[in-house]
Amino acid sequence: MNKSLKIVFLLLLVLQAAPLAAQKIGYIDSEYILNKHPDYAIIQQELENISSEWKKEAQNLDKQIKELTVQLKAEEVLLTEEMYQQRLEDIKLKQKESQEFNSRVFGIDGQYFQKQAELMQPLQSKIYDAIERVTRRNNLGMLFDKAADPSAIIYTDPRHDYSEFVLEELGIEDNKQ
Repeated sequence: MNKSLKIVFLLLLVLQAAPLAAQKIGYIDSEYILNKHPDYAIIQQELENISSEWKKEAQNLDKQIKELTVQLKAEEVLLTEEMYQQRLEDIKLKQKESQEFNSRVFGIDGQYFQKQAELMQPLQSKIYDAIERVTRRNNLGMLFDKAADPSAIIYTDPRHDYSEFVLEELGIEDNKQ
């Protein structure tokens, strides 16, 4: 009796583990998919336009600081100590203004990155939905992103690349030659 109980238990264990071994795994290259999507180029251009405007503003602030510094050096001998200190304070104030502007616009949670997230969110949602449909259609247990920043993928077999399926799901034709 004890031996038959062990056999039944072992059989149940094997039947439970079988579906785990049969899970399919694949990967995509989200960077490749993004670069193929026509909306991505439009978003990148819009971000570039916004960024160049903010960079011009930052350069103007830096130019003003430089001009004030040059002017102070030129008039240094003509100024009283009090006037010299006042102009020095004006320069420091302008430098602080410049740093705050750069931090507010280009900092970690700056306006540039907020705008980027705002513009990219609809496209990312579209791509994610396509990835989900491809994953379900192909019965994948896991799908990795080869382009993810701290990627642990060392080698990929092209047979398991589902990027083309995602592009197809998005209605984007690949122009490979």
